[in-house]
Amino acid sequence: MPFKELEDFLKTVEWPVQNFDLYREALTHSSYAYETQDTKNNERLEYLGDAVLELVISEYFFKAFPGYPEGKLTLMRHQIVNEKSLATVARGLKLGSYLKLGKGEILSGGPEKASLLADVLEALVGALFLDHGYTKAKELIIAIFTPILKAVEGGALPLTDFKTVFQEKCQSALGKTPAYEIVRESGPPHDRTFDAIVKIGDKVAGRGTGKSKKEAEQSAANDAWKNFSENKAQR
Repeated sequence: MPFKELEDFLKTVEWPVQNFDLYREALTHSSYAYETQDTKNNERLEYLGDAVLELVISEYFFKAFPGYPEGKLTLMRHQIVNEKSLATVARGLKLGSYLKLGKGEILSGGPEKASLLADVLEALVGALFLDHGYTKAKELIIAIFTPILKAVEGGALPLTDFKTVFQEKCQSALGKTPAYEIVRESGPPHDRTFDAIVKIGDKVAGRGTGKSKKEAEQSAANDAWKNFSENKAQR
């Protein structure tokens, strides 16, 4: 990508860039790097940007809704930090037209792939963080995410549930679909309590309890999501 084109893109989003090489790297897909024998692609920046974006959005909702419980804040964050929402923001920035892709990726519709657009947006967030530090990066991130943040706050984007959140994460990260099982019922007929587990393959990923089977499964999904996030953070 010509240097001037990259500079023009960054001007459209009004980012005060200090290190242009970071943004070049953020917009370089691994397929392009492989074909051109470039030593850098955006995968490392994507990894960093994913963590920064989760922190920025978590902090935003934590401060905006001091009375909300952890569970609701988690669901609100998920409405922002998921492939579909990230791809929507990326399309608004026209990132697909600026991304460096290999020939095969271009022919397969790469510039419009939701997963690819979400990844490049995360890589740009990583570049912002390295270029400006957390405080300034947060300000710029909130600016481009404001429309979708307001949509979640105002209820225009209804919250998904923990089963949906966990299933999306399992399918994107592991290529597997979780399965739920009620393992115990207790209490009198008018006041039953249900214990549920959720499994990924043969492994129990989470456990939960509720006054209905649906509530128990939601509780198990919430537990599994927390375990998944903790394991991810420890890697």
